Amino acid sequence: MIRIKLSDLLGKHKMTQSALAKATKIRPATISKMYYEESKRLDVSQLNRICSVFECEISDLLEYIPDNKHKS
Repeated sequence: MIRIKLSDLLGKHKMTQSALAKATKIRPATISKMYYEESKRLDVSQLNRICSVFECEISDLLEYIPDNKHKS
């Protein structure tokens, strides 16, 4: 499974979902879905904008967890 670590980044940078939506010009509903890890698809340009705002690597935003670790 892919874990979206947006909530961690927002907390670390003390930023609200609304502020991130304004900074990235991504719809607040889309940010919310990422925050709650409910997104089914991720847009590369949106990931790029988020990484740009946080000045982070994609690995700071996304994490791969093998399925066998997720089930335990």
